[in-house]
Amino acid sequence: MISTKYLLVLCCVAAALARPNDKYTDKYDNLNLQEILENKRLLKAYVDCVMGRGKCSPEGKELKEHLQEAIETGCEKCTEAQEKGAYTAIEYLIKNELDIWRELAAHFDASGKWRKKYEDRARANGIIIPE
Repeated sequence: MISTKYLLVLCCVAAALARPNDKYTDKYDNLNLQEILENKRLLKAYVDCVMGRGKCSPEGKELKEHLQEAIETGCEKCTEAQEKGAYTAIEYLIKNELDIWRELAAHFDASGKWRKKYEDRARANGIIIPE
């Protein structure tokens, strides 16, 4: 007969193995983010995708699926590459595509709660945000 102690250990092991991955997929971590940001056509396609105005590539679909949660949690389920990419994209948009940044921020953060955090970080990195 199995003792209660061993049964408890087996249950803990089973629970640990059944636990879902705490991170988003890293399948697209090697995407050339700079190429997308600097190419108006590609950037527009991704923006249209996440805004629900256009078709989504597999990468865009993945982004759209997790973007709201990533914004609200400070990217806590992001891989290291995704977190770095998120800040790169945010700072690029603020600096070079302010209208797109404002549109995305208004859509995904209507209250401005998270926008302030990301803009403060951009300012701390020397990016000037026009009023």
